[in-house]
Amino acid sequence: MTSIKAVEEVSRDFTADLALLRDDVAKLSSSLSDFIRTQTATSASTVVDAVYNARQKISDTASKAQDRVARASTDLETTIERSPLVAVLIAMIAGIFVGMVAGMGLLGRGGE
Repeated sequence: MTSIKAVEEVSRDFTADLALLRDDVAKLSSSLSDFIRTQTATSASTVVDAVYNARQKISDTASKAQDRVARASTDLETTIERSPLVAVLIAMIAGIFVGMVAGMGLLGRGGE
């Protein structure tokens, strides 16, 4: 009879240990899920921040380029207003140069 009680006691201990093991596995699974969720959120936040920063840099660079083009255009207009004869001569020389290059076939099929 003692051996049957011992077997029953071992069986109860085993059942209790198995229940504790199941609880531990469930807690570990939950902790791992939380960790993965946190890491994913952090990574997504990092990517969003990087995209936002890149967009800002591109926007700033485009704005600066636009300002430079506007200033260059204003400077060119001012120079033409001050010296219209020089502007006409430069335009004429540029036209002759483009005509010569096109006549030699360097700008595509113009020489054929």
